[in-house]
Amino acid sequence: MSKNFYEALKERRSIYAISKETTVSNERIQEVINEAVLHTPSAFNSQSARVVVLFGENHNKLWDITEASLKKIVPEENFAPTKEKIDSFRNGYASVLFFEDQNVVKNLQEQFSLYKDNFPVWSQQSSGMLQYVIWTSLAVEGLGASLQHYNELIEEDVAKEWNIPSGWKLVAQMPFGKPVAGAGEKEFLPLDERVKTYL
Repeated sequence: MSKNFYEALKERRSIYAISKETTVSNERIQEVINEAVLHTPSAFNSQSARVVVLFGENHNKLWDITEASLKKIVPEENFAPTKEKIDSFRNGYASVLFFEDQNVVKNLQEQFSLYKDNFPVWSQQSSGMLQYVIWTSLAVEGLGASLQHYNELIEEDVAKEWNIPSGWKLVAQMPFGKPVAGAGEKEFLPLDERVKTYL
């Protein structure tokens, strides 16, 4: 990596102003995503994460589906800001879809019944780590991304469009592309309110 770990942490921000350009090849994007999937931890090494990467027209189709789904629930007179937001995601280069394989979770619940209530929670925690690793990895490559959650609205149509296995539960969507504007200033709560240290 060209940046150190702490620089990468700081540069990973929610970037909404993105373009249909990229800073690296599709092959490189796939490589960093594959590395993230391989090496992000999961409870009991369950490896329940599933990822779909959408380039080109497949990326556009995702946000077409999302816009059509939102049109069904947002009043027409209030739809302009919603459309503007979806257009900003569609303006990106590609999207990553994050899923968790519920068959893996259920099998673990059956094998280790003592922890059955924890496995869905641990699955979500692992997914969150993977989202963060991919997000940060894309930032290291010079790409801006944000994390979106239109899950229930689009899950059925997404599954049909890209032949998603029935056990895969949609968790999040990450549009990304070359940044055309920065993230702006970020405010931080005082660390002494968030971290306690005992020596």
